[in-house]
Amino acid sequence: MPADLAEKTDRYERLLAEALDAAEPVAPDGTPLDDASAECLEMAESYLDDGRHFRENDDPVNALAAFSYGHAWLDAGARIGLFDVPTDGHLFTV
Repeated sequence: MPADLAEKTDRYERLLAEALDAAEPVAPDGTPLDDASAECLEMAESYLDDGRHFRENDDPVNALAAFSYGHAWLDAGARIGLFDVPTDGHLFTV
């Protein structure tokens, strides 16, 4: 049975918000990796805001895409070691 668009959008919004709360930057201050982790967090936060804007404007498809893209920024940052993240559970693919 296919997932309901509204349910999936809700789930991905929660997943992104939880992942943002869980991701802790670990790069030394003032280094290029610190800059990269800040950029990944900024992009994820921006996509969360964008997704919420799309939802408010009755555009669930673009909301779901924004939440997914935001989480991809965090997942990529976690994969290359920019963030300390939980390795068990459902938030990250590390």
